[in-house]
Amino acid sequence: MRFTRTPLHRRTLLRGLGVGIALPFLESMMPSAAAADVKSRPKRLQVFYTPNGMTMDEYRPVGAGPLTLTSTLQPLEPFRDRISVFSGLGHPQAAAMGDAAAGHGRSCPAFLTGTHVRQTEGPDIRAGISMDQVFARHLGDATQLSSLELGIDQASLLGSCDINYSCAYTNGISWLTPTVPLPVTANPRTVFERLFGNGDALDEKSRQARLRRSASILDFVMEDTARLSGQIGQADRHKLEEYLDATRAIEKRIERARIAPPIANIDGLARPAGIPDDFAEHVKLMIDLQVLAMQADIIRVGTFMIGREISNRTYPEIGVPDSHHMLSHHGKNPDKMAQLARINRYHMEFFAYFLQKMRDTRDGEASLLDRTLVIRGSAFGDSNDHDYMDLPVLLAGGLIKGGAHVQVEPGTSMSNLMLAGLNLLGVPAKSFGDSTGPLKELALA
Repeated sequence: MRFTRTPLHRRTLLRGLGVGIALPFLESMMPSAAAADVKSRPKRLQVFYTPNGMTMDEYRPVGAGPLTLTSTLQPLEPFRDRISVFSGLGHPQAAAMGDAAAGHGRSCPAFLTGTHVRQTEGPDIRAGISMDQVFARHLGDATQLSSLELGIDQASLLGSCDINYSCAYTNGISWLTPTVPLPVTANPRTVFERLFGNGDALDEKSRQARLRRSASILDFVMEDTARLSGQIGQADRHKLEEYLDATRAIEKRIERARIAPPIANIDGLARPAGIPDDFAEHVKLMIDLQVLAMQADIIRVGTFMIGREISNRTYPEIGVPDSHHMLSHHGKNPDKMAQLARINRYHMEFFAYFLQKMRDTRDGEASLLDRTLVIRGSAFGDSNDHDYMDLPVLLAGGLIKGGAHVQVEPGTSMSNLMLAGLNLLGVPAKSFGDSTGPLKELALA
């Protein structure tokens, strides 16, 4: 479709009483010659993190070359041509190097930074700038929010979460600066208001009016929506309708969680309003919010932690009554290893859901997945040994060559992969973390 009128400004909002809703990326915002050009669409980065390592025998494909899907990877069958598994990558900086014996407190912050963190339980934490934040800095103010860090578990704010290591090291994987970690947000209501409020949240007048009327946030912008619809083409009107429908559906799910009876957790504390009691619903809701934020081009950078490192969550819904972290130290017990493998596959099913949502969301003539570099991984391979030198890492999306199992030289720093990933995203970085150069297997993709 060609447009002869002046393109819409990229920061155009649908406005109403105290509310500003960002628009999805529309063809009307582009010069007519570039509207249908997939390569002209923005590039994005998403990181999907799972805690407590992996049952590597159930995860790792056999032999390099064309990708064969193991039991853990089987949920990714619909995306075989869009994923590649990388074996042999590790994080040398997660070694003790004379520090106290520990694993999670060093490996988790190293995952996206490639740095050896300072051992401390106090406020003098130190790691490095994470890959996602390097890309966010490169983008500057291209989007309303620089990045979005989401997760399922609430952050632990005080004390030590691993031997001699601050909880700040395991609350998240993103670091704005070497001394400023970015903990995840776990409450979907908080995320929704951050995305669609006027600023960081709805102003108080709008909030009270909405509560009195039980109104959708979209009700405040109906007039502006009707005005805009008369200025854009049919394809953009259809895309706008899909986007607003998705927004309203998520809003309704959050509201159902808000009005549900409080569920006490094991500590006797009430679950915060807006967090679904059902784990699967919570995960899918957070994924949907992340995808919606990309669809609206509110963000191009995001991370998602399906669990905080050292998570002791149980999964009775899949027949796993024992805690995740306990099972990760299975001592080669076959029953515990089988339960851990079940958790790993369960998490992979949600990663497949994430990829599906991105592939189903249009971005011009392509999809969000076609222009997104997706990294999925954990800070450990074999969790029983706290193995940080053979990580379960896979990449997905249209920016890479898929359908392969890539075996790199054992001991290769994952920083090399992250450097090559930054280069693919258009960041002219020459080094990152403890890199020795961009990973050639990715640089050639």
